[in-house]
Amino acid sequence: MGVTEGMLLPALDEDSAPFWEACGRGELRGQRCDGCGRLRFPPRPLCPWCRTFEHTWVLLSGRGTIWSFVIPHPPLLPAYGAQAPYNVIVVTIDEDPTIRLVGNLVPAAGAPLNALDPHTIEIGERVEVVFEPVEGDGDGSPPIALPRWIRLRDEPRAPG
Repeated sequence: MGVTEGMLLPALDEDSAPFWEACGRGELRGQRCDGCGRLRFPPRPLCPWCRTFEHTWVLLSGRGTIWSFVIPHPPLLPAYGAQAPYNVIVVTIDEDPTIRLVGNLVPAAGAPLNALDPHTIEIGERVEVVFEPVEGDGDGSPPIALPRWIRLRDEPRAPG
């Protein structure tokens, strides 16, 4: 399983499955309410603003800004102990800065979580999504891909 061996994987349900299926195709998608047009994350059946059930899954740019980060010491989850120290970042997406996704900053797609010095991370850095394929656990469920983030070198740091 490579760099994803032993990782805790998300549980797919009716609301989140389209998000994870899109990640498996290398796409970052979000729910857009058909009533008020707002994006929402995490995926859920009811819009918290206008209370409609209708929504459309839309393609997002996959770009955002580091809003916050932590370096877990010691690792809070034993499955990640061998990869410490590593980072966990919170990214605001360009389409709606109130939407925040949690992931890891890596130097390149396919790199291990601990391949980047976590002390070099800065709030306000510009990032874009990459996807780390994860093999299924043998239960017949389809493989998924975890969103990870890499630095955008060609864009200035977000004001902040």
